[in-house]
Amino acid sequence: FRIAGKDLAIEPTLSLMQDRAPDKRKAAAQALAKTFKANERTFALITNTLAKDKEISDRWRGFGDIADSRHLSNRVEREVVDALVASVRAAYPRISHRYYALKARWFGKKQLPFWDRNAPLPFAATGTIAWPEAQKMVLGAYGAFSPQMADIASRFFDERWIDAPVRPGKAPGAFSHPTTPSAHPYVLLNYQGKPRDVMVLAHELGHGVHQVLAAKNGALMAPTPLTLAETASVFGEMLTFKRLLASTKAGKQRQALLAGKVEDMINTVVRQIAFYTFERAVHTERRNGELTAQRLGELWLSVQGESLGPAIEIKPGYETYWMYIPHFIHSPFYVYAYA
Repeated sequence: FRIAGKDLAIEPTLSLMQDRAPDKRKAAAQALAKTFKANERTFALITNTLAKDKEISDRWRGFGDIADSRHLSNRVEREVVDALVASVRAAYPRISHRYYALKARWFGKKQLPFWDRNAPLPFAATGTIAWPEAQKMVLGAYGAFSPQMADIASRFFDERWIDAPVRPGKAPGAFSHPTTPSAHPYVLLNYQGKPRDVMVLAHELGHGVHQVLAAKNGALMAPTPLTLAETASVFGEMLTFKRLLASTKAGKQRQALLAGKVEDMINTVVRQIAFYTFERAVHTERRNGELTAQRLGELWLSVQGESLGPAIEIKPGYETYWMYIPHFIHSPFYVYAYA
């Protein structure tokens, strides 16, 4: 992704969309859209091929609904997921729509361009959090709840089970991989010192602690459904957030922390249900024939407009942003587990 004469990997490019400088956020958004657009035929081909492959597999295995195979692996009934999706979509106006309208007012606007959706608030603290300080914050939060939990989490730092720095070509995002019960988990991060990065560290260590504790059950019983796995990680994240909030005394900084947590939960619940709705639309339409990149973009804009609301301005280029969500490729219908 070419920005200001430099070639950046996807993770630092996405990170720029949370920069304090509006021009950097806009430049990052436009660079993403330009690269996605240049590769839209490839992404459309991959998406169509995988959706058709899943349709054939589901038919052979007798699954009645396009997401039933995921529900089975998650050990959850279709009706439960349908109820979740319906309740979250019904709550869009009073949650995400209201929040983004409020955020636009904080910026002195009626609408925010889509690249300002996760922009830091004008009154949020500046600066970055060094890696040792992030370690101290997370382990302190874990230890206040359970010394055993903190002891397990500290092994990830002491025994170098975490790959934290951003590097060219490194996969974006973050995850904790359990490997095998006879070994230990590894955590991948792209740590850049933002408060959100500390929450991601706490989130992934929640997975890691859970995976260490589950390992004694053996290779057949240690793996958990996604719905349960995400409970452990969000729990670890909330422990850290509550401790950070309790230690923050300044009114504006507490407001910024709370607003950031609202954004995180919108991204965890509202955005993931919008992703799931998009996936359902794609896989449903694919049964009737191949989808063009233009049609995929139309489906994406439809679900994003519904979830974001009128306070977020959808500008040209955003129709390509479905291309960078790895779950659509690697783990179809995974995303509702976050909610």
